[in-house]
Amino acid sequence: MKQFPPVPRAEEAPADLFDAGHLWIQERIDGLHLRFRLRESGVLEFGDRQRVYGSDTDDVPLAYHHAVRHARESFDREALRASVEDLSSVVFFAEATVRRAIDYDWGRTPSILGFDVWNGAEERFLPPDSVERVYDRLGLDSVNVFQKEARAIDFSPESYEVPSSAWYDGPAAGVVVRNKTGQRAVIRHPDFESEPDAEPLSAPADELAERYATRQRVEAVARRLESAGRPVTFDAVYERVVEAIAREEYHRLFHEQSSVDLSDFRSEVAARTQEFLSEI
Repeated sequence: MKQFPPVPRAEEAPADLFDAGHLWIQERIDGLHLRFRLRESGVLEFGDRQRVYGSDTDDVPLAYHHAVRHARESFDREALRASVEDLSSVVFFAEATVRRAIDYDWGRTPSILGFDVWNGAEERFLPPDSVERVYDRLGLDSVNVFQKEARAIDFSPESYEVPSSAWYDGPAAGVVVRNKTGQRAVIRHPDFESEPDAEPLSAPADELAERYATRQRVEAVARRLESAGRPVTFDAVYERVVEAIAREEYHRLFHEQSSVDLSDFRSEVAARTQEFLSEI
């Protein structure tokens, strides 16, 4: 599967990026890099920057489960089949939105925000306006754009002020500036220049489950399933509760110094989910 090239900082970008043409200025999302494609079998295949995972959910790291589920449930396979001959030659690049440095508004922030599409048949990335249309046609959200078709010669990366995020009440992590030829550069917000300094989780699994697998969370998941016309089963609720916790507490739960036993934690969450569902 195609890998996404590194995006340089503005001061290291190709000189002609800011010399001519027009620029799209997109929000830089503080999430996890996700790439995926549709195989001829109709199965979506996922990967991160380096690895490609198996088709089974258990092959995918827990932090990505919410994004993988969203893609599987929302991706319009027939729309893609109708538009390209070689399905696996098209690779989608997105951010899986998780809590790293920024605590996004999780109730309205999509699990996936797409930012690029690789057309393998033509050996090129699609221009940004086409990327927006493709994600919309396939039932997924793309990253928001702060400005379209800005004149490159009028844009000053040195004096540019990163605007507020579309997904929480605070500044964006930065912006990605790109043109239609595929050239890109990133401008980071000064508040997010360094890696997030999170406190790792180290409490016993039962205490963490009590903290995060709350009655309110379980009932909210059950209501969403019901509203979507899906069966409110234990497995359906439990899996989504775990996915939500992993997404919103990624910065602490998956910290390299975290001592949480994920297997024990999941067992405790399962027990609490079963208890709350029995009372609904």
